[in-house]
Amino acid sequence: MIKKLGIFSLFTIIFSVYSCTDLSEEVYSKIPSDKFFKNEKEVLMNAGRAYTKLQSFPEEFSLWTIIEMSSDEMVAPGRDDGFVWDDGRWDQLHKQNIKTTNKILRLAWEFVYDGISASNQVIFETESSPIVFEGKEKVVAEIKILRALYYYWAMDNWGNVPFSIDFTNAGLPPQKDRAFMFSFLENEIMDNLVKLESQPSPAYYGRVTKGMAYTLLAKLYLNAEEWIGVPKWNEAVLYCDSVIALNAYSIEDDYFTNFKAQNEGSRENIFVVPNHSIYTKDNFYWYTLTLNDASRQTFGFKSQMWDEFILEPGYLDKYATEDLRRKSFLYGQQYDASGDSIFFMEGVNKDSLVWFEYTPNVINYMSRTKWEGARFCKYEYQPNLEYYVTDMENDFVLFRYADVLYTKLEALYKLGRANEMIADPQLMKIRTRAGLEPYSVSDLTDSELLDEFGREFALEARRRQDQIRFDSWGNAWWEKPATSSKAKLFPIPQSILNVNPNLIQNPI
Repeated sequence: MIKKLGIFSLFTIIFSVYSCTDLSEEVYSKIPSDKFFKNEKEVLMNAGRAYTKLQSFPEEFSLWTIIEMSSDEMVAPGRDDGFVWDDGRWDQLHKQNIKTTNKILRLAWEFVYDGISASNQVIFETESSPIVFEGKEKVVAEIKILRALYYYWAMDNWGNVPFSIDFTNAGLPPQKDRAFMFSFLENEIMDNLVKLESQPSPAYYGRVTKGMAYTLLAKLYLNAEEWIGVPKWNEAVLYCDSVIALNAYSIEDDYFTNFKAQNEGSRENIFVVPNHSIYTKDNFYWYTLTLNDASRQTFGFKSQMWDEFILEPGYLDKYATEDLRRKSFLYGQQYDASGDSIFFMEGVNKDSLVWFEYTPNVINYMSRTKWEGARFCKYEYQPNLEYYVTDMENDFVLFRYADVLYTKLEALYKLGRANEMIADPQLMKIRTRAGLEPYSVSDLTDSELLDEFGREFALEARRRQDQIRFDSWGNAWWEKPATSSKAKLFPIPQSILNVNPNLIQNPI
């Protein structure tokens, strides 16, 4: 497996030591930095604490969940057996009426700020080490931009946020507004870009490279009008062009190559969170979050499925019948591993034949039956998965080249210059590989772009930004009432407000 020979040739120690507990964080702290930090590999072993904080991104209670569940992509209705409702925590997300005590809100916040804290510590320890070696500045630059990613998520989702980049400062951090945060992120990324690795390679797989940093800048500028009130479409185009000029990425022939169990060979993925069935247990387990137990006959899973998360009813209608990206979801009659239709004998005397079909629609939001709702299969499921024993191997995709090309297209569209890119072969391939005709300029409208982004990037935690940018975030949709502009920001968790008097609740 390429990934095991590539990233784990450099990161095996990091992931095996740091992935599941915090106990190991005390190990290296007992070794004086002047004895431990002797070369780039040893610094990376320590820097792994900041990288491995990313691993919890797609968990049941984390940032991915709150982004997706509060958009029109994903929902967790109450089941007819009384499960899933969880005191209404999922309902709060779905209806964009989140209480400050919501567990998912708190854990999403902790995910972001744990990453910031780990980054601050790694930067301090690395810069403080008297050892000089080739690559030291590159590692610091990587972690500074990784920290910028965490702060990008904080600013995006919470608006005005606590800010500190000084690991030695024990005081409570002050709250900074989006204008300050935007400027900080812009300068931080630009100041460190030159030190980064230009080309992706096995040694830099899963690490911050120029491609990742340029993409982060492009996405920062794409959302600038919402965040700071100043459109920066030209800047978004510029940094998309910077990614393109690296000549390091291309659109895959098969959309699902990017999400295979062994997806480290993708030429499209720019920045991923590496996963391993042993070293990163309890991080990536979508199979059990979304599927019904009956799907074990299809995939050969060992553990019980939780049957919680489904595709929001009506979302599948955005896809044309011939759109191959519809295969990101399971719906209709289900089949076992041999290709035979799955059925069950039910009823009082087990005399009623019932076919196993996932139905895209849900009749009762408060009482979903066991096979209602389309389920997720965008990421390939390998056999024999068993929660907390063997979890998914797929590396979770945060940035990919299709995102860069569609970011550039949107920016040019907003500038009235979409014709400059519309015939680009790589852009056209995003559509043709899905079995669709490529766009012409006349096809482009706000509603079509929003729907296309929803089809291309479903479940990739991009939907919330797109809906806000295209002014549909407050709209009513399935079992969700219209909401005000205040719902664009998540509230700061009450537990955080309780300990830091410098903070004022969002939105301010």
